[in-house]
Amino acid sequence: MAEILPIKGFRYNPKLPFSIDALTSPLFDVVSPKQRQALYRNPYNSIHVSVPPGPDPADSARRTVEHWKRSSILQQDPLPGIYVYYQYFRLPGSSKEYCRKGFMCHIKAYDWAEKVILRHENTIPAAVNDRVELLEQTKLHTSATHGLYTDPHFTLEHYMDESITSPLYESEDYQGVRDVLSVIHDAVVIQKFVDQLRDQQVILADGHHRYEGSLLYRQKMQREHPTATGLEPFHYHLMYLTNAASDDLRILPTHRLLETLPISPEVFLERLRQYFTVTPIEEAYDLNEVILGKQWAFGVYLQGEAYKARLKPEVHSQLAWELPKEVKDLDLTVMHYFILERVLGISQEQQRQYQGLSYVRSFPECLTKVDTGLAHLALITNEVKMEEVLRVCHSGAVMPQKSTFFYPKVICGFLFSSIDENEFN
Repeated sequence: MAEILPIKGFRYNPKLPFSIDALTSPLFDVVSPKQRQALYRNPYNSIHVSVPPGPDPADSARRTVEHWKRSSILQQDPLPGIYVYYQYFRLPGSSKEYCRKGFMCHIKAYDWAEKVILRHENTIPAAVNDRVELLEQTKLHTSATHGLYTDPHFTLEHYMDESITSPLYESEDYQGVRDVLSVIHDAVVIQKFVDQLRDQQVILADGHHRYEGSLLYRQKMQREHPTATGLEPFHYHLMYLTNAASDDLRILPTHRLLETLPISPEVFLERLRQYFTVTPIEEAYDLNEVILGKQWAFGVYLQGEAYKARLKPEVHSQLAWELPKEVKDLDLTVMHYFILERVLGISQEQQRQYQGLSYVRSFPECLTKVDTGLAHLALITNEVKMEEVLRVCHSGAVMPQKSTFFYPKVICGFLFSSIDENEFN
């Protein structure tokens, strides 16, 4: 079902007077303004093409890419290959080292209706539009999205383990993660990767905006080229594929912050108690612990006061959104329906683009922003489990936006892939 191809990747010229550490950057949706400004100081950092500066970012990226290719700052590898990418990491409070194993390749940008690539999240339209413009101008995929295939027999890991012993790059990134890249050029081995994915559905774990950008670009090009064969470069997208059967997949929670409350704090708490059992918590930093593992339980922090809010079980049947049970049962669906819509009056459609609603992974950052007045309300949630993601994907529905944070994030700058007709192979 899933068609993948090897890549003739573009990589940084090894003669540049910078280490690979100085050239990589976080993905566009996680890089902070402060990180961005620091990275812009290096004229060759990948941030200039993934999150380009200036009033016309897409045109800026196009000119940068053209300059980098002309000047051999970026060079195309002479042979197509499967690029093996390992990420070694630890989680806070644990000494165990994990290794997420995967590979980067081109994959056809299938329409959602084809049910080859399965999504689990909604997207935010403005972010998708930015990605389409960037791809249209540069014809370059600057960072891989993250997809999951399933192989309980771990057929490909042997080949990846062998390849990773001869790395192209080793780097420690902004997350404290050790990233290692290698490449497989052996055509016989590459065919094994192609064959393994041929009968697979792929779960889109991370990068919904970038994938949807590729999808919309492909649809536009198909309209402009009605006689296209299906083999043209614009059909393909850069993806990092990892095995869903691995124990080294980690999903971290993504909390919600509201800059301002549309109602008074007193009215908010009064309405909240209509649906939730609300318990004051003496120490705000205990919020993520007191909700841990409890269904439909959230931490609430406003005006320096902390509360545990757990949905009254008999209330759940009032959830009126037309969704399958797999989605209705999710913590985040409960939060978005009962807290954002019923308590705060922010409709389901408004939530997708609501000004002042932000998504924050760091629990301490949530508390700090409320304490300093940068936000009025923090909603703390548990992580989404992998089995929940799989159930939702196979139900054909989607979760609320920013439901999952697969950790670690892929970094930008190790590999670029072109969909220019003169460079695609």
